[in-house]
Amino acid sequence: MVVAGFLVVAVVLVLVGAERSAAPAPSVGIVRTGTPEQPRDVVVIMRDYLFDPTPLVLVPGETIRLTAFDAGLQPHELVLGDAAVQATWAAAHAAATPPAAFATSPPASVPADTGGLRVWLGSGDRATVDWVVPPSDGLLLMCHLPGHVEQGMVGRVELRDELGGEAVPSAVPS
Repeated sequence: MVVAGFLVVAVVLVLVGAERSAAPAPSVGIVRTGTPEQPRDVVVIMRDYLFDPTPLVLVPGETIRLTAFDAGLQPHELVLGDAAVQATWAAAHAAATPPAAFATSPPASVPADTGGLRVWLGSGDRATVDWVVPPSDGLLLMCHLPGHVEQGMVGRVELRDELGGEAVPSAVPS
């Protein structure tokens, strides 16, 4: 009898989870854009091979106070920038990754003028940084640690032209 009750509860939970995962993501409303004096709080949670929220909703030119959490079991990085920034970090990680299986790669680095934003976190860590969203129409969100992009750790960025305004076209990672 207990086993049957457990089975019924398990099936109900699976069905509820499936229904919720099929629902569209809620619309993000921005109450105010961030300024240097009052940055807008933005939180990104990095789980194993995904960013939450996605899309990350930003307004070009605003100042955000980004708090990133690594809620996964693996270290992760958040690289927020255009295609050139993403390509630079991808190349740096590729050059730093040793060819041997199970080898620990040394830290990757890029020239100081690369631009964009990069936050690297170990499992359970958190960091907060203020950043001015560039007036770019092609911001991308990725984790370039070895194998993470291939596992799907690519987030979407939606740029809004103003509070609650229309989305500005943004690049889509390939």
